[in-house]
Amino acid sequence: MTTMTEASVREFKMPDVGEGLTEAEILKWYVQPGDQVTDGQVVCEVETAKAAVELPIPYDGVVRDLHFPEGTTVEVGTPIIAVDVSGGAAAPAPAPAETAAPAAAPAEEKKPEGSGRQPVLVGYGVAASSTKRRPRKGPEVVVSEASTAVQKELNGHGPAPAAPAPAEKPRPLAKPPVRKLAKDLGVDLATVVPSGPDGIITREDVHAAVAPPAAEPVTAVTAPAVSVPPAPAPVATYDTARETRIPIKGVRKATAAAMIGSAFTAPHVTEFVTIDVTRTMKLVEELKQDKEFAGLRVNPLLLITKALLVAIKRNPDINASWDEANQEIVLKHYVNLGIAAATPRGLIVPNIKDAHAKTLPQLAESLGELVSTAREGKTSPAAMQGGTVTITNVGVFGVDTGTPILNPGESAILAIGAIKLQPWVHKGKVKPRQVTTLALSFDHRLVDGELGSKVLADVAAILEQPKRLITWA
Repeated sequence: MTTMTEASVREFKMPDVGEGLTEAEILKWYVQPGDQVTDGQVVCEVETAKAAVELPIPYDGVVRDLHFPEGTTVEVGTPIIAVDVSGGAAAPAPAPAETAAPAAAPAEEKKPEGSGRQPVLVGYGVAASSTKRRPRKGPEVVVSEASTAVQKELNGHGPAPAAPAPAEKPRPLAKPPVRKLAKDLGVDLATVVPSGPDGIITREDVHAAVAPPAAEPVTAVTAPAVSVPPAPAPVATYDTARETRIPIKGVRKATAAAMIGSAFTAPHVTEFVTIDVTRTMKLVEELKQDKEFAGLRVNPLLLITKALLVAIKRNPDINASWDEANQEIVLKHYVNLGIAAATPRGLIVPNIKDAHAKTLPQLAESLGELVSTAREGKTSPAAMQGGTVTITNVGVFGVDTGTPILNPGESAILAIGAIKLQPWVHKGKVKPRQVTTLALSFDHRLVDGELGSKVLADVAAILEQPKRLITWA
C-alpha cells in the first residue's frame, strides 16, 4: 500500500496484515534513513492484535524518512516510511498543469521504477500500482455517478490536474477473499464503488452492491456535521515508585475485548469431573517408544486432544456456533481445534485446521508446530481464525482446574487440570493413582446440560480406559 508525494518519493502505508484489523504496533525498524532498500526487503516488524508480522518494501530505493518510532501504534492506511525510488539522485520535477502539452509528454513517458507492485501480508499483490490503477480525476473529467465523486473525496483523493484518459479500464482493487465473495454473489467488481484506502473494495462494498437500490443521502455525506472535540481530561498523577502503568495494547487489548464480548454474550455453563488417568499416563510412556512417534513430542495433552475429538464425533451437535444476525445455529462438519498458548506477548489461541481428520502421529506433529510457533511469536492471523472448539491446559501451572471462558464464536472449551498422584479407590482398594480434574464450559444457548454432560463424560471415559480410542473411533 503506497502513495506518491513527490516525483521520486513513495510513501509505504501500514497494510491490513489480517482481514479486518484496524491498527498495528511497530515493534522494530530494520532500516534507518539513508539506507538502501531493495524490492522484497523486510523493513520492519509490526504486531497486530494477535501476531507479529514482518513487512517487506515493494520497490528499490533509499529510505528518506521513518514517520513513527518503535512502539507506536499506527492505524491501517497511515504512511509509515518514505522511500526515494530514484536512489537518491535528483529526479525531474513533474510537469505542472499550466505547462503546454509538449513539455508534459516526457514526464508522462518516464515513470519511476519499482512502482508496479503492491504489498500484501507477505509478498506482493497484482502488478499494476495504485497510481496507474486508480488515476486521479480532475474537474474536467466527467463522473458518471455522484456517489463516486463523493467517495473519492472522503478517501482523501481531491481534485488533481487533468490527465489523459487511460487506454484501458483499470482493474478494480480488492483482496482475494473479497473477490471470491463478489464471484459467489455474482457482483461485477467494476461496478462497485470502493470505500477502502486507495480505492480498495471491501466486503461491505460488495454487500452494498447486491442490496436493493435506494436513494443515497448524498447531501449528508458532502456536508458532514462538524464535531467539537471534547476538552482534554485532566492528567492523573501517581507515585511511580509504588506503581507501574502498562499501556493496554496488542494481544492484551484484543484478549480483553474478546473475553468481555464472550462473557457478556454467551451464557456460560461449566461442568467438572475428576478422573483416574493412570492408564492414559502408561499409554503415553508406551507411545514414546513407538517408532511411529520418533522425533515427535508425546504427552498427556496429545491423548486428551484425541479423546475430545472422539467425543465430538460421538456428539456432533457440540461443534456449533450461534449466528445472532441470522438467528441460526451453525453446525460445523469439521473441527478446527484451538489450543490456548501462553506467549511472552500474552494469551493466543491458534487452531489445528481439520483436526478431526488427522491420525495420532499427525496430531502430535501439528501440536508441536503450533506450540513452537506460538512461543516464537510467529503465529499468523490466519492460524487464529475459524476455531470451533478449544482446549486450555491450566494444569501446567500446577492448578487443579478452572472455569474457562469461551473463545468468541465457539461453543465449548475444555480445561485440563494438573495430573497428581492421589489416593483413589481402585478395584475395591485405596491405591495411589494418577488423578486429574476436567472442566467443560459451553454456550448454553445452543448446548443444553445433557449434551454438555455427555461430551465431558465421553472424554473422561476415554482417559480412564484409553482403549476406547479404538472401540469408539
